[in-house]
Amino acid sequence: MRVYETSHDRCILPNMFIIARMDGRGFTKLTKEVHSFEAPFDERFRNYMIETVKHLMTCGFNIIYGFTESDEISLLFHAHETAFGRKTRKLISVLAGEASAKFSTSLGGIGAFDCRLSELPNQQLVVDYFRWRNEDAHRNALNAHCYWRLRQDNFTQSQATARIKGLGIADKNELLFQYGINFNELPNWQKRGIGIYWQDIQKEVFDPLEYVGKSSLAISLDSL
Repeated sequence: MRVYETSHDRCILPNMFIIARMDGRGFTKLTKEVHSFEAPFDERFRNYMIETVKHLMTCGFNIIYGFTESDEISLLFHAHETAFGRKTRKLISVLAGEASAKFSTSLGGIGAFDCRLSELPNQQLVVDYFRWRNEDAHRNALNAHCYWRLRQDNFTQSQATARIKGLGIADKNELLFQYGINFNELPNWQKRGIGIYWQDIQKEVFDPLEYVGKSSLAISLDSL
């Protein structure tokens, strides 16, 4: 029967860069109705997303960069990653499962993610991908701050949506400024998302075997 599971397996070609993007499933309802997160941004939710990214970067894959904004996560695999033979179904299912499990554990409830893969042939497209997500974060943050500021001013959902529909970036900034908010001065993690990467550091350590030996010797001397 295994042939029915594997007959349509496909693997990502060698030397192709892999980026996995995970999105929260139904997170608008999750964050606004099921759980009482502050709108438009909540530091608790941000921290849950950060911990989920860190988990994904240490759960068995060779991932060199992670990025999160809003309810999404993007992960850049090392160019020579060969986990699961680069089978797309395995990468997608395992990453979606790991992200959902870690986030749900942090949340204390159920939070599910889907997953999709981008297969990019060169480094420039990798850079373009993360610039794209960075600009998406900026656009979403500006819209979210406008929308929720209007809601706090007793606009209904439809009124707030209609008020900002068709407005340009300058007009949205002006709308916020009328409420005493300078969008440029808001925290960067809200406007541009959060990047996580590995860094080499130097750290002083001690040899535990040498430490145990000295401790044992001290005890032996004291016992004489």
